[in-house]
Amino acid sequence: MQDLADKAKNFVADKVANMKKPEASVTDVDLKDVGRDSITYLAKLSVTNPYSVSIPIGEIKYSLKSADRVIASGNIPDPGSLKGNDTTMVEVGMKVPHNVLVSLIKDIGADWDIDYVLEIGLVVDLPVVGNITLPLSHKGEMKLPTLKHLF
Repeated sequence: MQDLADKAKNFVADKVANMKKPEASVTDVDLKDVGRDSITYLAKLSVTNPYSVSIPIGEIKYSLKSADRVIASGNIPDPGSLKGNDTTMVEVGMKVPHNVLVSLIKDIGADWDIDYVLEIGLVVDLPVVGNITLPLSHKGEMKLPTLKHLF
């Protein structure tokens, strides 16, 4: 009896490991807004759902790092769902306080940009399987606002 249970468990584990999963990528990170106390950046994610039914997104966890320091982090609970057999664009807004940017002055230097690493965990609720996290990582440079953006 135990042998049959082990075979069944292995069969299910193999099927779950080889099933299609949604795929995601970061398409853009850009300046969204300049406020009195912070700058808001917007990351755009392209998420492809291989299933014919929509899949709910449980939450989005993000961490924005520069010069080996976290400059913004947080989570977005229940941001919506992924359309069935389609690609959905998901936006992640990240607020960076001005005082954090001042601490990165060496990195900003003459080119007026920040080298960053964006790490995102997109938690989706797959039927039968449950919650899975799609990990994303993206490196790039963000331009800081100029006086033109402020006024």
